[in-house]
Amino acid sequence: MDPSMDKLAEVYIKIRAKKQSLTKTYDDEVALLDGKLKMLAGVMKDQLVAAGGSSLKTPHGTVYITKKIRYYPMDWSSFGEWIVANNAVDLLEKRVAQGNMAKWMEESPTNPPPGLQADAEMTVTVRKN
Repeated sequence: MDPSMDKLAEVYIKIRAKKQSLTKTYDDEVALLDGKLKMLAGVMKDQLVAAGGSSLKTPHGTVYITKKIRYYPMDWSSFGEWIVANNAVDLLEKRVAQGNMAKWMEESPTNPPPGLQADAEMTVTVRKN
């Protein structure tokens, strides 16, 4: 005889609950590990900056700092007018085209678009040797 629909539903719900429990445990442990990695990266970044360096090779891996700059307009109206006036449509995606904007800023430092803000973030990467 086939199991009843009620029994199937009961088992299904138990399995789903177990899956949710395992997922929560996993997510919590990953969050803890991510916090530890972030803390270690901060310490390594501080040590590299204090030493005036941007990378250091160790027996366990090479630690290096990379710089990521993100551009975003504070005023889309004036930025859009500037895009049109400078025929710079290639600087747009649905967001600012980061690589194209970096190139524009490098090649035209005296003609930045109005209403643009830039955030620079230093990150640490560890690559296994």
